[in-house]
Amino acid sequence: MTQPELILASQSPRRKALLSQLGYQFSCLPADIDESVLADESASDYVHRLAIAKAQTAFAAAQEKQLSQGELVVLGSDTNVVFDNHILGKPESFEDFVSVMTMLSGERHQVLTSIAALSESEVQAQVIVTDVWFKQLSSKEISDYWQTGEPQDKAGGYGIQGIGGQFVSKLDGSFFAVVGLPLYETSLLLNKFGVTGHVSP
Repeated sequence: MTQPELILASQSPRRKALLSQLGYQFSCLPADIDESVLADESASDYVHRLAIAKAQTAFAAAQEKQLSQGELVVLGSDTNVVFDNHILGKPESFEDFVSVMTMLSGERHQVLTSIAALSESEVQAQVIVTDVWFKQLSSKEISDYWQTGEPQDKAGGYGIQGIGGQFVSKLDGSFFAVVGLPLYETSLLLNKFGVTGHVSP
């Protein structure tokens, strides 16, 4: 039986690499959506809404472009860093980055990643929450990290899979969710839609 065609609603190199790691065959179709936070919207509701919106937008675009002749499943995902109920996006400047790193230094924060799978007939989504602790950071460490160029396109200003991983003293939850795509939960979710990788659950 032919399984549905899978589309990843993202061009993120990290998400593409993680999905490939699981052995999925897929194409990419980035979703250009408004990522503004709604009034009184919680961080969990925010990432949940964006993951679904990305999947819906990519699904509509795939249908419009007639990219698939058969059954189609789209995977959307969104990741954000949260500290003291504040959503920390990508740093807008060096000053913004220093402010965020100083805030996270020696403290615990949360990384919320939502995944959403969507087909013609249904949509399922869930939010994975991971607690992350940073060591105490010196001003030099913060400045030197910025100079590497790694923080600029990362939510919360750091990449746990890269140089920024050395700042993480403890983690409770999914490492891969912090990177951008939780492997365990993604595999289970896609299997519900009939999409399997190297090893189906």
